[in-house]
Amino acid sequence: MQGILAVVLGGGRGQRLFPLTKFRSKPAVPLGGKYRLVDIPISNCLNSGINRIFVLTQFNSASLNKHVAHTYKFDMFSGGFVDILAAEQTPDSSRWYQGTADAVRQSIKHFLPHGDTGLVVILSGDQLYQMDLRELIQFHKESEADITVAAKPVSGGSASGLGILKAQRNGRVTAFREKPGPEELSEVQSDNALDNTRPYLANMGIYVFQTKFLIDLLNESDAVDFGKELIPQSVDKYKVFCHLFDGYWEDVGTIRSFFEANLALTNSLPDFNFYDIQMPVYTHPRNLPSSKLNNCDVHQSVIADGCILNGADIKHSIIGVRSRIGGGTTVKHSIIMGADRYETFEQVEENKEKKINNIGIGNHCTIINAILDKDVRIGDNVSIINAHNLQEKDGANYYIRDGVIIIPKGAWISNGTVI
Repeated sequence: MQGILAVVLGGGRGQRLFPLTKFRSKPAVPLGGKYRLVDIPISNCLNSGINRIFVLTQFNSASLNKHVAHTYKFDMFSGGFVDILAAEQTPDSSRWYQGTADAVRQSIKHFLPHGDTGLVVILSGDQLYQMDLRELIQFHKESEADITVAAKPVSGGSASGLGILKAQRNGRVTAFREKPGPEELSEVQSDNALDNTRPYLANMGIYVFQTKFLIDLLNESDAVDFGKELIPQSVDKYKVFCHLFDGYWEDVGTIRSFFEANLALTNSLPDFNFYDIQMPVYTHPRNLPSSKLNNCDVHQSVIADGCILNGADIKHSIIGVRSRIGGGTTVKHSIIMGADRYETFEQVEENKEKKINNIGIGNHCTIINAILDKDVRIGDNVSIINAHNLQEKDGANYYIRDGVIIIPKGAWISNGTVI
C-alpha cells in the first residue's frame, strides 16, 4: 500500500445536519457516544495500510482541527500523517470550494510534494461503513481502470434517491444517472448485480484515481462535483469501473439517517461493529474514568466513558462521554452527546448562586426521540417529547427536524420546560 494517498471530503455547510453543524463541520459531529464521523474513513484507511491522509474542510473547521491534531499522531519513521486542508484564498484564486471535485482541484498543490504518490483514494466524511480499501485498490489495478467507483447493490425503492451506475459483468461502467426517476430505472439495471432483489448499483462516493490522471482530469474539466458531474462525464471518455461492496453502509448526512444509524448501534448485533478487532475504529484517547450508574434501569443502550447516572431510566439510547443524568429522569430513543468537560465543585457552587443549571440533565426529566448536543444544561422537570408531534420547527433553544428534537450545543433549558 505504499504510494497511496487518501483524501477525505469534509463536505459543505452541512445544512442537512443542522443544528449539529452549527458550530462544527460535518466530519466533527459526534458519533456513537465517543467518536466523530471523521474517525470512520480515517480508521478505514489506517486499517487498510494507508497512513497518508488529507481531510478537506471549509466550514467551522476549528473543532475538527483540534480532534485530528489530538488523535492522529505518527512517529517520525512511518511517514504517516492526517492533515487538515481548509479552504484558502490565494493570489491565484479567491474562491472557496464550490463542490467535491473543486475542493480536490484547489488542493492538488498540497499533494504534489508527495512525489511518490501513485494512487489517490477519495472518501466521504459523512458515511458509516467498514471497508478494506486494499480490495478496492487491487481491483483498480487489475482492471487497469482510469477511475474506480465503489458501488453498493440496492433495491428499486432506494435507487431513486442515489446516484446509480449501470455496469457490465466485468465491472465496466456504461451509464450513470443521478437520482433516476421511475422511467429511467430500467435503463440502469446492471449485468453484474449480486441478486435480483437489488439490481441497481449505487455510487458510494468512494473513488480511486491514478494521481497524474486525476490531476489532468481536474485541470481539463470545469466540473465542481464528483458524483453529479465529473464521474458521469467520464463514463463515455475513460475506463470507469465499479467495485461491488456488499457490507453495511449508511449515508448519515441527514438528521433522520444520523439519528437512526446511531440508535441502531444499540442492537444486540448491530450491522456496524465497533467491536471488530480486525477493523478497530480509532478516536481521541480521553483517559476518562469508568462510568458510574447508581440505582439505574438501563436497557439496550450504549454508555460511553466518564458518565455519572443517578437513578435514571435509560432505554434504547446512546449516552455520550461525561454525561450527567439526574434522579428520576427517563431517556428513551435518544442520543445524549455528553460534555467536553467536567464542571469543578467551585463552578457548581457558582452555578447555584447564579441560579444556572449545571451541565447535564437534571432530575425528573423526560427525554424521548431527541438529540442533545454537547454541554447542554437541562433543568429539573423538563419534558423534551415533541408534545405537538411536529416535524419541523425552529425554537428559541431547540430545533425539530424530521420529527426529531435537537437541543443545540451549549443550550440552556430552564426548569419545568415542555418541548
